[in-house]
Amino acid sequence: MKHAAFAGRLVMLGFGSIGEGVLPLILRHIDMPKDRIEIVTADERGVAIAAEYGIAHTVLPLTRENYETVLRARLSKGDFLLNLSVDVSSVALIMLCREIGALYLDTCIEPWAGGYTDPTLTPSQRSNYALRESALALKNGAGPTAVTTHGANPGLVSHFVKQALLDIARDTGHDTAVPANREGWAKLAADLGVKVIHIAERDTQVAAGRPKRRGEFVNTWSIDGFTGEGCQPAELGWGTHEKAMPADGKRHDFGCDAAIYLMRPGASTRVRSWTPLEGPMHSFLITHNESISLADYYTLRDDKGAVVYRPTAHYAYHPCDDAVLSVHEFAGRNWELQAEKRLMMEEITSGMDELGVLLMGHAKGAYWYGSRLTIEEARKLCPHNNATSLQVCVAVLAGMVHAIENPNAGVLEADELDHARALEICLPYLGEMAGVYSDWTPLQDRGALFPEEVDTACPWQFANFRVT
Repeated sequence: MKHAAFAGRLVMLGFGSIGEGVLPLILRHIDMPKDRIEIVTADERGVAIAAEYGIAHTVLPLTRENYETVLRARLSKGDFLLNLSVDVSSVALIMLCREIGALYLDTCIEPWAGGYTDPTLTPSQRSNYALRESALALKNGAGPTAVTTHGANPGLVSHFVKQALLDIARDTGHDTAVPANREGWAKLAADLGVKVIHIAERDTQVAAGRPKRRGEFVNTWSIDGFTGEGCQPAELGWGTHEKAMPADGKRHDFGCDAAIYLMRPGASTRVRSWTPLEGPMHSFLITHNESISLADYYTLRDDKGAVVYRPTAHYAYHPCDDAVLSVHEFAGRNWELQAEKRLMMEEITSGMDELGVLLMGHAKGAYWYGSRLTIEEARKLCPHNNATSLQVCVAVLAGMVHAIENPNAGVLEADELDHARALEICLPYLGEMAGVYSDWTPLQDRGALFPEEVDTACPWQFANFRVT
């Protein structure tokens, strides 16, 4: 099925695991000639896959000094820049695309190389909050559509949240009319009593017979992307039900004020969370754009502009077991990345990515809604993918279709897209979709071996989730 027709040129910037995985989806579902596609990337990765599909592949790293020259030679009004790169400023690319009149999509808001760990910047300045604010500053109404942060998470999970809210409304006897705007969605979340939203993910993919070696970082998706955001401060949207700021918590002195950050890296911050198949788990609180955008999108204010409702929102990520070992070693090296990197793809022998949203505090306790995609299903559905990458890649496709169908919408976040249309495109590639209620709370089985300080009056306090 062709979801959209595109007459312009498509420049794919970066061709790592997501570029390799999304290319067959683009060719399958967007009606456009192959000779209108070019890959521009920093290294030789993926050259064989590009050749397999007959797509031009150019090795040409982009820098502050050359990006305009390189891209102006390749993009004109009506073309599309699909940015899947690292270490290239998303804001610079969006501004250039706006000037040219080209469409744009990325899966995260990237700084120039070194921006995640630049010691001359404050933790606030090198946060995802700051990167998001720099992108939102470009919102000024109509203009060539630039869809920001639209992979699996951030991206797809924002559509999961809306569907989860509608499910909870249906199952609790609440009005299930689909809200027409941001205020309507926020009011629905508030009326349902949602206090906390986790992006709760458990990756169980393994490569039997090839365990992680010393001095090696292993993961099922971008190692540079994961370690970069893991070294940023842990960040979370900060809800109105929270009673006390964490001792190491800080507010930003600019922007929407929907989030806080902790004075420690996300890769060393753990929280309690839950998925239906894994059950209770300790997860990493890795910073992500959706932690901030969800809290901001679902904010309600009174007539004077004061915030009266906002959920706490953050990522709760348990990566594959080899990645957990890799992060442990990475932290022990004081965040000096291992010399060897291995992206698990063809060697994966079993496992799945259980990716969903966990909405808590409503009348039915907790509700997880999301995708259970196994490696076997992923390989059947689309070549050059594992379970993790395919969840990202199909969301990239959905974001591209939105931009093509709505070419003059300006800068957009996932929360602003039509969730039903996005899910229509994504669901055939997400394996089993599940919606599961649970009576789990972060207080479950606490204090059995040693006394713990917990807030039993409100189980949904961040202090109860945090592992200390």
